[in-house]
Order: sequence, then structure tokens, then C-alpha cells
Amino acid sequence: VADRFFATERILGILHLLGGAAMLAIPTLAAGNHPSPTLFLGCLLLHMLCYMPTLGLINTLSFHNLDNPEKEFPLIRVFGTLGWIFAGILVSKILGADETAIPLWVAGFGSLVMGVYSFTLPHTPPPGRGKEISIHDILCLDALSLLKDRSFTVFVVCSFLVCIPLSAYYAFAPIFIKAMDIENPAFQMSFGQMSEVFFMIVMPFFFARLGVKWMLIVGMLAWVTRYGLFAIGAPDKVMWMAIVGILLHGICYDFFFVTGQIYVDKKAPLKIRGQAQGFLVLVTLGLGMLVGAQVAGWLNLTIVTAEGVEKLLQWRQFWAIPAIGAGLITVIFGLLFTNGAAEQEQGKDAA
Repeated sequence: VADRFFATERILGILHLLGGAAMLAIPTLAAGNHPSPTLFLGCLLLHMLCYMPTLGLINTLSFHNLDNPEKEFPLIRVFGTLGWIFAGILVSKILGADETAIPLWVAGFGSLVMGVYSFTLPHTPPPGRGKEISIHDILCLDALSLLKDRSFTVFVVCSFLVCIPLSAYYAFAPIFIKAMDIENPAFQMSFGQMSEVFFMIVMPFFFARLGVKWMLIVGMLAWVTRYGLFAIGAPDKVMWMAIVGILLHGICYDFFFVTGQIYVDKKAPLKIRGQAQGFLVLVTLGLGMLVGAQVAGWLNLTIVTAEGVEKLLQWRQFWAIPAIGAGLITVIFGLLFTNGAAEQEQGKDAA
């Protein structure tokens, strides 16, 4: 849609407004005498259907309006991280509302504000406007043509696979932190976003020297290290290992996800960059995280069943599995992915 029919900023505004309305309906539905799980999950699904496309769209808008994405995009993207940090501190440290409906209200009103603000963003017209429309275009199949490139296919497949173990962190890290008797879990988790700010700022330096392949490998290895620290530190409640694991989020997210977004922007022709970014989000944060959430949920219900000291030993077993999985995928990616001359050119541009 953003590539062919409507300006990107307008789609962003509409999606955020609709998503915000759905989010605000959730605590209202849950607060009644006879809450409906179906309506609750339906509104949550509607919110996510509106929110997830905005991740690719905002990347498209940013890349379209930047002269040197490798240098400038990380500095723009860092403000999203600052917003995440502010939300974590507000909800957990200031309001102490980790286990209440307040985060839903904050997210809902925040989405409405973002919706209105989106209409003020730089005008980003659809590059394919006025061209003949086909079923092929409507189904956004042009982005799939990028899979003809062997390395791009390796990147997509490995990104999907690695997001399966990655989802364990997003779903269960706050629960694990609480089990470690660390107070204000959401606030503690925000330290990961604080490290993300630092690595986002220095990312152009590393991008110029490492290139796409090694940026992605380092990002994947950071996930392996994080899970390893969680597993080793769990039985004895080693707080510093848990905190370091959280602080690795800067490398985990920036070097993997942000580098991947820049790589896709470089590989995709201008007329399908919106499709390509949306395709990346679908594969990673959509399908990868969906499968991963199911797997992680099953592992948690199967492994972490006890209480006290035994439960901490079970947490070690739990975190060891995604550590091994992410490690194997990293090795496969390192062996199969090449970016050749294109990567060298990116390094020169970023320098």
C-alpha cells in the first residue's frame, strides 16, 4: 500500500490511531464483571495488526528521507529506544504498575499521540503511484523476487530461524528477573534499552569496519552470550550475570535487527522498499516471533515447574536451549552468507 497507493506518513497516522483505540478498549473489556476473553484477545490482535506494519513503514520513511542511512539512521532510531526507556521507567519505577492495566492505558494514549504526530512527518509519496496494478502487486509479491539472491535468502531464512530462540527473551526475561528476586522487573529491563542507545550511536563506526555479515554475526553471538549468562547465573541468583545479559541488548538488537533493516534497504529496488521492509518484519517479528513464542511457552510450561531452588535450576535448563539454538543458527549463517562487493561498497559509504 505504501509503495503504490498512499503516502507513508498518512498510513502510519491511520494505523497508530486505530491501534491506539484498540489498545484503550482492552483494559475496559477486562475490567467488567464478565470479561470476554474473545473480545480481549480480539482487540489485542487488532492492535498488533495495526502496530506491526508501522515498524517497516517507519524504516521506509526514514530511509527515503536520509542521504546516508548507514550513518544517519542509527541516530534517528535511537529516539525510539529513548521512548522505550521512558515507558519502562514510568510504568515500573515511577508508577509501580508492572502487574496492573496501567501499561495498557499508557500504550493506548501513546499510540493516539503518535498517530496525530505521524501526519506531520516528511511527505513520503508512494514510488509506484500511477503505474498499472496487478494481482502480483496487490499481494506484494515483488519483495519475494529478492529471494532469487542466494545470500538474501540465507539472510531471510536465518533471520526467521534465529527469531525463534530470540522470542524467549521477550516473553520470559521479566519473569526470570523476578524469580531472581530483582525488584522492578520492567525498570531493570529498561537498562537493555539504555545500552541500545549507546550502541546505536556508535553503530556507524562498527558498520564501516565490520560490514553487514560480521555485524549480524556479532549480534547473533550476543544473544548466545546473553542466554548463556542467564543459564549460568540462574541457580545461584548471580545478579550481575542477569544484568549483563540485559545490557547486551544494545548489541543484540542494534547489530542484528537494525543492521538487517539497513541491508534490506540496500538490496531492495526503490519501488519495492516498503514491501521489502514489511516482508522483513513479517518474517522476523511476525512469523519468527510467533513460532518462537509457542516454542518458548511450551518449554517454560514443561521445564519450569518447581519452586524455590529447584526452580532456579530449571531456569538454567530453559535458557540453555535457546542459547544452543541461536549458536547453531549463527554458525550456519556465517558459513553460507556472503555479501561480496555490495558489502564493501556499504563500508566505504559508511566510512
